[in-house]
This record gives sequence, C-alpha cells and structure tokens, in this order.
Amino acid sequence: MRQGVRQDAGQAFPLYIVAVAGLLFLAFAFFAVGQAAATRNSAQTAADAAALGAAQTYRDDLYRALRKAVEGDDETWEDLLKAMGSPTGTACDSAQWFAGKNDADATSCTPDSWPTSFAVRVTTRGTVGDSIVPGTENKHASAGAKAVIVPRCTVRPAESGGRPGDGGPAGRKESGKGKGKGLDKGKAPGNGKIELTCDGKRLTLDPEHLDPFPEPADFFAVRLAE
Repeated sequence: MRQGVRQDAGQAFPLYIVAVAGLLFLAFAFFAVGQAAATRNSAQTAADAAALGAAQTYRDDLYRALRKAVEGDDETWEDLLKAMGSPTGTACDSAQWFAGKNDADATSCTPDSWPTSFAVRVTTRGTVGDSIVPGTENKHASAGAKAVIVPRCTVRPAESGGRPGDGGPAGRKESGKGKGKGLDKGKAPGNGKIELTCDGKRLTLDPEHLDPFPEPADFFAVRLAE
C-alpha cells in the first residue's frame, strides 16, 4: 500500500506543477490586462482634460471678444453670443498643455463651427510596460474626446407696443444709427441696451455701463459631448 501511495503521489506531482504554472500564467495575464486598462484610462483622462481645456479657453476668448464688441457697438457680438467668431489657435494650444499635465501629447485638435466644439486625440507618453504579452513595453495608449461650447443666451426681440406720444416703442422715433432703419434686433428702443434671455432669465447689457459684467459661464456652458 505504501508503494501505491508513493506512485499516486509521484503521478500527481506533475499535475500540481502544471496547475501552479497555469495559475501563475493567468495571474501575469490579468496583470498585463490591468496594466493596459490603467494606461487606457490614463489616456482617456488626458483626452477629456485636453478637450475641456480647449473648450474653456475658447469660451474665455469668446467672452473677452463679446465684451469688447458690445462696448464698441460692433455687430459681431451676435455671432460671438452664438459661440462663433473667435480664433481657435489658443484653444488647441491649451489642449496640448492640459494633455501634457496628464502625461500625454495631443496628436490632433479639430474645431467644429456649429455647435462650436473641439475634438481632441491624445497619446500617452508612457507605455503599458513589460508584461507576459510581447510588445507591451513599447505600446502607448491613445484616446479621444470632444467638448462643446453651448450658448446659454438668445437675443430677445425688441418689444413693440405702447401708446403714441408716450415715449414708448410705438410712439418714439429712433435717432442715431437706427434712424430710418427701425429698431435693432435685441436692442431696447432709444437706449441702445441689449436685451437677452439666458437660461430663461432676462439679462440686459448696457454698453455704457458694462460693470459688473456677467461671468463667462453666464453666457456659455462647456461640457463633454456624448
């Protein structure tokens, strides 16, 4: 019986070796998958940050240009209010900066005119690293994201009505730039103020008294696209 036990043990030993080797292989394989997933997540984080950074920079550029246009009675303020009309170079520079802060490089930054958005792709500077899977030591991860600048405000049409002779819209002739051309869209009659509706709330911009001026987020929302 002792000899039979020794024979059974001897036959089982190679099976144990194979089983342990298999478990180790699976462990290393799962580790490799985990490394790849972590690198991929890092790439996606960098892409999201780069796209949002580009969009936020563009929003700030729009905001400054909008204030300047309103103050100077420049008609481009309407396009700017729609999140259009500002150069996009600084936005893509910002995308690269945010990608770099997340240990990646922006490989492309593509603006779209409407709705104004920035599609960014990045590649990680680091690699997956050494693993049981050949080639991962030189494998970089890439990912893409798109951020959109959404206008919050629309121009409110100039109100009509009033009694003749009371100084209201129906009883007053416009002077200055609007003389003979009717009321400018969105401008209150006679005072040059711009009337807006922002997220359902009324907002009046007075070119003569812009301070305090609303914040960038009051005019534009920035979000990642689906």
